[in-house]
Amino acid sequence: MSAVTAKGQVIIIDDEEIVRESMIQTLDLEGYQATAVEDPQQALEQLSMNWLGVVICDVRMDIMHGLEVLQKILEIDAEIPVIMFSGHADIAIAIQAIRQGAYDFLEKNDDPQHQLNTVERAWQKRELVLENRRLRQSIDGQSQLDHRLVGQTEAMVRLRDAVMQLAQIDVDLIIHGETGTGKEVVARCLHDFSPRKDKPFVALNCGAVTESVIESELFGHEAGSFTGANKQRIGKIEHASGGTLFLDEIESMPPSLQVRLLRVLQERTLQRLGGNAEIPIDIRVIAASKVDLREAADQHSFREDLYYRLNVANIDIPSLDQRKDDIPLLFTHFADQACQHYGRDHKPVPELLLQQLCLQSWPGNVRELRNAAERWALGLPFTGDTLLNQAPASVPTEGNLDDLIAGYEREVIIAALKAQNGQIELTAQALGIPRKKLYLRMKKYQLERGDYLDS
Repeated sequence: MSAVTAKGQVIIIDDEEIVRESMIQTLDLEGYQATAVEDPQQALEQLSMNWLGVVICDVRMDIMHGLEVLQKILEIDAEIPVIMFSGHADIAIAIQAIRQGAYDFLEKNDDPQHQLNTVERAWQKRELVLENRRLRQSIDGQSQLDHRLVGQTEAMVRLRDAVMQLAQIDVDLIIHGETGTGKEVVARCLHDFSPRKDKPFVALNCGAVTESVIESELFGHEAGSFTGANKQRIGKIEHASGGTLFLDEIESMPPSLQVRLLRVLQERTLQRLGGNAEIPIDIRVIAASKVDLREAADQHSFREDLYYRLNVANIDIPSLDQRKDDIPLLFTHFADQACQHYGRDHKPVPELLLQQLCLQSWPGNVRELRNAAERWALGLPFTGDTLLNQAPASVPTEGNLDDLIAGYEREVIIAALKAQNGQIELTAQALGIPRKKLYLRMKKYQLERGDYLDS
């Protein structure tokens, strides 16, 4: 007999011990991971949608009829291959089993090689089913992620790849990004595409909770543990058990709580305030910070041991100024969402406006751009952004794309120079670019600051 190259699980359900032992021996010699049970319920408890294996089930058993077992297996997953096994040539039952969803029907006195070939085909089918499911889930997940982490720049492609990869790895991690870059959005994606997705996602902004309250918020308390604690309270950590705990602005966490959090991460247990019981917890912690926690640890404003405990993996979110090519796509996306949300008619975003947005600096990042898109969709002015309210004096309307963009950029710089009376520092700040870059652009377009000074 040729050895089976792919090693798979096979569960034999039969109430005859001699049959169970014989099948295990045959399958073990072929490299399968074979187990046998007398009680069908023991087999059912091992099965799931992700179980990679084949079931061989006797038809006639005292505990439960084989066709009933078949039905229960197919209710768990209709694509688990079930080979019905019988010591009698019962054609009627064989037909009924196949119609009910059995993979095949074998007689116990069949040629052993025929039995093994049937098992091998069934196992290969199961392997293919699970692989196709994984591919579909990956494609569906990537498509969903594209709509949640919007952008086509290289930085965003790398970010989505990192999120998809780390979502499947159950480790604590740190997300670093400026205010408004979408740290909680990334954290939710890490949870929603992980095996923990059906469990709680619990978020706490450490910078928005006072030091006197945050300990109780995180760890909970027992009744009577302090004045006003009239009843027991479950904290965020305990509530997140089984799922994900997201700690935003963790750099704001008081040092005393950093010590307690470190112990939770090390022991995976906690004590409520006023309590002595060690409560086991199963959580993934995602910490987010707008500062570099490595530098904070070096400066002793954040515990170094806690940093290392959290930094099993990390994700850096690019600022909007680092991915300006995504601005037109993002603005249009947010504007469409706002029109749908507020019941407004969809309207196309003018190309000139999108070009202006790309020249603007966005210190508030994606959050600021979303607000601007919503205001535009509602017909409200862009307060605080003078450039967005000023159309350039003359914009070229003919030529190729590069010429049009260059012409538009020149007019925007002229408008900014006029608005800032030729002051280079203020003009560069208004445009959101370094002085050196402004000088290079002015040289390219043959612009002199003296032409825009107050006379």
